[in-house]
Amino acid sequence: MLLLLVGSARRYHRDTSKVLPMPRRLPPLNALRAFEAAARNENFTRAAEELGVSQAAVSQQVKSLEAMLGLKLFARDGKRLVITSGGKEYLAVVRDALERIAVGTDRLLQDRPSSILTISTSPDFGAKWLVHRLGRFAAAYPEVDLRVSTTTKHGDLIANHVDLAVRHGDGYWAGLDAVALCPERLVPVCSPKLVSGRFRITQAADLLKLPLLRLDGWTTWSKWFEAAGISASARRGPVLNQASMLIDAAVDGQGVALARTTLAAWDLLHGRLVVPIDVALPLDNTYWIVYPKLASRDPKVATLRDWLLAEAADDERRLRVLADKSYAGTKR
Repeated sequence: MLLLLVGSARRYHRDTSKVLPMPRRLPPLNALRAFEAAARNENFTRAAEELGVSQAAVSQQVKSLEAMLGLKLFARDGKRLVITSGGKEYLAVVRDALERIAVGTDRLLQDRPSSILTISTSPDFGAKWLVHRLGRFAAAYPEVDLRVSTTTKHGDLIANHVDLAVRHGDGYWAGLDAVALCPERLVPVCSPKLVSGRFRITQAADLLKLPLLRLDGWTTWSKWFEAAGISASARRGPVLNQASMLIDAAVDGQGVALARTTLAAWDLLHGRLVVPIDVALPLDNTYWIVYPKLASRDPKVATLRDWLLAEAADDERRLRVLADKSYAGTKR
């Protein structure tokens, strides 16, 4: 028996040179991505928004990674999330590894010819801006198979197989290149038929005679009336939770809405809406074209980006001409 055991051990020892090495123990990729995003944003909530998951999911992924490593990656300083010294050391390794994976993936995808190009945006932007122009893009670039996906979440573009997105915000999304689509203003809009009848609007106070449509509470209208030099108390009126519905309600003659010039541009340029009073509120957050940094080398992405910018610039030019004509008409 002893000889057999020794012989077995020897045979086992001899054969180990032919056995493949044991796979390394690696943390789950989602846990590493959650850790990297949380460390970069110094906040679980912002990391969750970036990754398109819940805050609880990010927190759980980080906890599981800490348990696997036997190391605290973050500490709390009041409400602030602070990365530990061990976390900083590990972060450098994780960032390098994720960047290498991203570069390798990008090279692989670029080497694979494809005519498909996927753009992601919000339902509001898709419905009020993009959908009207798809025919022009298809006519100009018939070789591109454009796919449009709408979502209210800012998810991971690469993970969701999105080449380019149009997002609303301050222009900063980690890991993405961002190009401003166009300047934006908040202006009152309504159907021409609403002001062509018994309601004559010559000054800001006249809007108080009409239903005032709202996307949120009274705050935005209050700021607009203040900018117009009017003190106006809160009014009753329909509240809608989508900007596209708000604009469509105004087109239908249901009242006056405060709308972003980008979203209202199509209806303004085609006479479905008018700006009754030329007072505008500036906006800090606007629409941006975003894409992974490495995707800027993709000719299809560059083509779509440049086309979007040209369309937006043409809108801006035509809106200025329209405003000048309207102003000249009022002066006569």
